[in-house]
Amino acid sequence: MNAPEIDPTRIEVHESADALATAIAGELLTRLADAQSSGHEPQIALTGGTIADSVHRELARLSPGSEADWGRVVVWWGDERFVEPASDDRNERQAREAFLDQVDVDPAKVHPMPSTDSAADVDEGAAAYGEELRSYGAGEFDIVMLGIGPDGHVASLFPGFPQLDVDDQIAVGVTGSPKPPPERISLTFSALNRAKAVWFIVSGEEKSAAVARALADGTDVHDCPAAGVTGSEETTWFLDRAAASRL
Repeated sequence: MNAPEIDPTRIEVHESADALATAIAGELLTRLADAQSSGHEPQIALTGGTIADSVHRELARLSPGSEADWGRVVVWWGDERFVEPASDDRNERQAREAFLDQVDVDPAKVHPMPSTDSAADVDEGAAAYGEELRSYGAGEFDIVMLGIGPDGHVASLFPGFPQLDVDDQIAVGVTGSPKPPPERISLTFSALNRAKAVWFIVSGEEKSAAVARALADGTDVHDCPAAGVTGSEETTWFLDRAAASRL
C-alpha cells in the first residue's frame, strides 16, 4: 500500500493580533535554537507591515529568555521599498528599531536590500541583492516570513505584474507599485520557494478574502501571487481570528 501524501500546508489561528504575534515570535525563537543546537546556522527572510512589527517587538521581548543566539542567524529580506535608508518606509529600519538593534546580531550576517544611496535604480539594486544571496546565502532559507495584501500580493509581487513570470533571477525591481512607495525590490517566486519553511503572518479582516483565495485549490498566481509560494517542508499560515474569518 502506498503511503498517503502529506499536505505540508498548516493553518494556525489565534484569537487576536497580539496573541498571533507572541506565538510567531516564540515559535521562531524555538526553531532558531533547535537549528543551532544541531550545529546549523539558520538563514531567515523577514517581511514588513503592521503585524510583522508586532512580531519583531515580541522577538525583542522574548529573546533574552530564549536559547536562540542572534549572533548566529543570517538575516535577509523578502522585499524592500526602494527609498533612502533613513526612510520610515524601509522594512529594514522597522526591523532594526523593533528588534535587530536589541538582540546582538552579527552585523556581517544582516543583509538589507539596497536603498537609493547604494543603487542607481531598482534594477541595479535587485541585481546586487541577487549577487549577495549567491555569495552569502546557503542555497535555501530555513524560514521565509511573508505577509499578504488585500489584493493577494506577496513580498512585492503584485497581481498582473510582469515580475510574476521571472524565473531566471533571484530578485527583481518593481516600478509603479499599486501600493506606495512605487519603487521596490522583491525576491522572485523562484527565490522565495527555495525555503524549507514558509510562514505567512496575517492579521485583520481586510486580508481575509485574500487568505481564502490563496488557500483555494487552483488559484492562479497571476490573480493571487501569495498562492505561488510554498516551503519545501512546511507552509504555515499564522492567522488571527479576523484574517481566518472566510475560511
